Amino acid sequence: MSTPNNNYSTEVLREWKESAAFWRDHYPSIRTMFAPVTNSLIEEAGIIEGCVVLDVAGGSGEPSLTIAELVGPRGSVTCTDAVADMVEAAKAEAERRGLRNMEFRQCLADSLPFEQDTFDVTVCRLGVMLFPDVPAALNEMMRVTKSGGTLAFVVWGRNEANPFGHTVTDVLSQYLEIPAAPPDAPSAFRFAEPGKLARILTDAGAVQVRERELNFHIEAPLSSEQFWEMRSHMSGTLRDKLASLPPEQARQVGLDVQNAVQEFFPNGQMSFPAQMLMVSGNVR
Repeated sequence: MSTPNNNYSTEVLREWKESAAFWRDHYPSIRTMFAPVTNSLIEEAGIIEGCVVLDVAGGSGEPSLTIAELVGPRGSVTCTDAVADMVEAAKAEAERRGLRNMEFRQCLADSLPFEQDTFDVTVCRLGVMLFPDVPAALNEMMRVTKSGGTLAFVVWGRNEANPFGHTVTDVLSQYLEIPAAPPDAPSAFRFAEPGKLARILTDAGAVQVRERELNFHIEAPLSSEQFWEMRSHMSGTLRDKLASLPPEQARQVGLDVQNAVQEFFPNGQMSFPAQMLMVSGNVR
């Protein structure tokens, strides 16, 4: 496992800070797109009414908001993220929906500001791949989760099984050189290899570690043009790459992507096949 890189961490936090407004604006679509993932995570973690839940790297509010509705007033959800603007977006959405069983904290995953044995369940949806120091983050999550409690994670599966991501990269690589990420560097597909995250979780001391493949469709009532608008806004890395191109080339990338994804828009609405891995375990 690679060691933390402070320069990388600073750059990632900058990108996510700049992305926060876009994630807030596209929140309804993003919630719909990843609802199957949220529901599977809730099932895997055994979250029920009355649970006290920690969501690490909760971004603009999911899965925290959905979980808060499930656990009800006898339970609670604490939504954390490293980026203050993301936390504020989640808090604003919770207030808009009248959810009063939520707390919000800006913090890093490897430095959680909570007492030991605070939460029944700790979850992280599509965040652990980007942590600079994964073992440290897992140790922190286990520290704040009660004995017998559950940790549950969702990560992207194989790149080639996820055209939502790789179709854009395939098109962009025709315009720019895109070097492959080192296998242990923070990146979307860092834990796509079956067993990789499960081994790290086991090494951190979790018991009854399990892993399963989740196959579903990323769906939302979006056209290919709306997909590209959202996709080109959500990712700071993609925005930076597009900004490095002459304006006409950047516009052409968008047109090429929309053409390349047409098969995933039956009846004019988005439906990408997707594969993720669910990894969970229990605290001793």
